[in-house]
Amino acid sequence: MAELTFTYGTMAAGKSTLALQLCWQLRESRSDVALWTFGDRSADGMVTSRIGIEAEAEAVNPGSSLATPIAKLLQGGVRILVIDEVQFASIEQIDSLATLVDDHDIEVHAFGLSADFLLNIFPGSARLFAIADWAHELPLTSSCWCGKKGRCNARVVNGVVAREGDQFFFGDVAQGEIHYQVLCRTHYRLGQLGA
Repeated sequence: MAELTFTYGTMAAGKSTLALQLCWQLRESRSDVALWTFGDRSADGMVTSRIGIEAEAEAVNPGSSLATPIAKLLQGGVRILVIDEVQFASIEQIDSLATLVDDHDIEVHAFGLSADFLLNIFPGSARLFAIADWAHELPLTSSCWCGKKGRCNARVVNGVVAREGDQFFFGDVAQGEIHYQVLCRTHYRLGQLGA
């Protein structure tokens, strides 16, 4: 029986790595596995991991109709769909994924963030928490500079923790004018990026 699953974690917790590993393992013994991304840190059409592994994927635009990508899956005989960066999906797109599971018995494994840099739940993630057959946090988490568990994906702009801005900003955690840093709740609240 197919299920809709959601695996979430902070930035740099290994979500993309796990999605790629799952896809690779499944493809070792079957040919009916597809890989999608709703927005990768690299060019369109790829899922990449910070540890250096990557694979080609179907790039799906957040908010767009899934009619064509789903028709392609059905025509191709896909039985398992692995998705990275699912937090960028719209509520309607998540509902379409649930319909794919319920009406076509296609298993969907979704990976992404739960909350944005303001600690607000992404709409796509909120919908998955509400309707997924199961959701769980990755056991491997990023740590704050102080050593505590990292819970907050801070957006850092010119060395300061941002407290406003657009929810959707595609990018990596690399250093630069705008980057992301995982912080514990205390240091996120205080805006402290290091000792």
